[in-house]
Amino acid sequence: MSDYTKKEARGFWMAFAAGVMVMVGYAVYTLWPQTFEPNAAIAEGDFPKIEITVEGEANGQVEITLRPDLAPLHVERILTLSREGAYDGVVFHRVIDGFMAQTGDVQYGKMGGGKMDYAGMGGSDYPDLPAEFSDETFATGIVGMARSQNPNSGNSQFFIMFAPGTFLDRQYTIVGEVTKGFEVVQEIKKGAGPNGQIIGDPDVMKTVKAVE
Repeated sequence: MSDYTKKEARGFWMAFAAGVMVMVGYAVYTLWPQTFEPNAAIAEGDFPKIEITVEGEANGQVEITLRPDLAPLHVERILTLSREGAYDGVVFHRVIDGFMAQTGDVQYGKMGGGKMDYAGMGGSDYPDLPAEFSDETFATGIVGMARSQNPNSGNSQFFIMFAPGTFLDRQYTIVGEVTKGFEVVQEIKKGAGPNGQIIGDPDVMKTVKAVE
């Protein structure tokens, strides 16, 4: 199989898996109360963070505290891409009210990149990562890594939970949680298309900076 075909196949399965995840989550959690209280112990602990400046319908800063104790390989990937500026200008391409907001496609998800129709099908120039599942639960504000049907296919994309999603536990790698700015996350433009696809201009991660 050519490299191009492999990339297209990976993109298809990543989009398919994300679509299934979205549909199940939407059906189960649309009526779940969207309450959120940051985990003070995690926020004040000695963990690396990223600061995301969001622009669009939502405007403001979001702080995500990363958990290398749970997923060292995935956290290092997020930090590497943040240090490189690879996440700057990447859009939230799939957002489901009451479920999650997904972003991080540095290959196809750049605002003005010319291939926005493929957003959600790409990754980065780095290889895919092996799964790092843990016993942590997908609570409100938790950040997980998107993947295809292959558990060992996390790369650059991640999603932020609007509400609990315990059906994702031990199926997706948890990499951190929102510790500041969840009110900004809640305002991110919701998708009106199939599987939460954004119609019109998406909200964007204007900048993503590593704080270590």
